[in-house]
Amino acid sequence: MTMTALLQQVSACTACADELPLGPKPILRASASARIMIVGQAPGRRVHETGIPWNDPSGDRLRAWLQLDRESFYDESRIAIIPSAFCYPGTGKNGDLPPPPRCAPLWHPRLRAEMPGLQLILLVGSYAQAYYLERRKKATLTETVQAWREYGPDFIPLPHPSPRNLAWFKRNPWYEAELLPQVRQMVHKALETTS
Repeated sequence: MTMTALLQQVSACTACADELPLGPKPILRASASARIMIVGQAPGRRVHETGIPWNDPSGDRLRAWLQLDRESFYDESRIAIIPSAFCYPGTGKNGDLPPPPRCAPLWHPRLRAEMPGLQLILLVGSYAQAYYLERRKKATLTETVQAWREYGPDFIPLPHPSPRNLAWFKRNPWYEAELLPQVRQMVHKALETTS
């Protein structure tokens, strides 16, 4: 199966339809030539409305972290954006609900198999880290991000760039001072690589 055919199947997915308050609307970007894959959690309401992944304040911060402009960030020939779940899960007391757990195992292995040139997978937030790192993840997100060298060069765990996490960023200045410069270097090196 080609990536185009697979993306058509994903776009037609209704596996979680009964759980989704606004119905299924899978939002992702990918191509067979992608060098980097960004795995987040699930689209928020604004992303659901626009159909553009990371099209919100969290995306603005993520792009700033990676020092990528919107054009580079959304160049799906080089960067795949594949969340843990592809549809907006709804809102609970403390923000958006967790991504439905059946989405990633249903689609991620097949999508990754169609991107043989992947050099780096950024695991943004605890849901992406739980799925990809499984038992290797630490007890807390902070510990997992601090141990990032254990997961490289394939995976790099990052905190979620949500404005709700401002307190975490303030408590952990090492993240922006020490880890982000290395992440930027890895991202830009992968993007410079030609297939």
